[in-house]
Amino acid sequence: MNKRSMQLVDHMKEHATIYIFMIILFLTGIIFGAIIVNSMNFDQKHDLFFYLERFFGQISNGQTIESKDILKESFFYHAKYLLLLFLLGLSVIGLPIVWILLFIKGLVIGFSVGFIVNQLGVQGFLLATLSIAPQNILIIPVYIIAGSLSMIFSLSLLNKLFSRKMSQSVFQPFARYVIVFIVLLGASSIAAILEAFVANGAMESLIQSLYTKS
Repeated sequence: MNKRSMQLVDHMKEHATIYIFMIILFLTGIIFGAIIVNSMNFDQKHDLFFYLERFFGQISNGQTIESKDILKESFFYHAKYLLLLFLLGLSVIGLPIVWILLFIKGLVIGFSVGFIVNQLGVQGFLLATLSIAPQNILIIPVYIIAGSLSMIFSLSLLNKLFSRKMSQSVFQPFARYVIVFIVLLGASSIAAILEAFVANGAMESLIQSLYTKS
């Protein structure tokens, strides 16, 4: 095992509690999203499903969004989200917002998948698997890591502040912080590519197939 691998293992051991906390927070968001779906009344579900059906109808009629537009929109969305997490990590007072952002991300995914499956059953599960899962398999770990690193860096600044060790150089930890976020941004670009060229195409094919059969 090389030096970098050892450093990574040591880092994970030292901050395991934070990573576990972030994972639990994200999963809690997913559960709350699913609970919201189940707590909606018939009229609310019907109104929301009306817009979803209209979207499906547009796709079945060939009114699709260009993959390059989805790629650009998805990448900039992830980039802005990661930039916000990065900046919040530089501010001690921004730590609660990091928790809220990660919770909301889980809530949105839980609600989206829960609503589609609730309304469409097996077909909804297949649709969610094809249209939501591909990019989120990658982007979920990216957000959890980004939120965890933001929390770790923020707590380290807080520790230096209260222990009056601000005279110690923070350049090296900050440089590592920046580099990791750049790597995460690269990973988010791959997720955007998956969403634009894999998930979107699979979703369109499935919707057109379902509407053709019906």
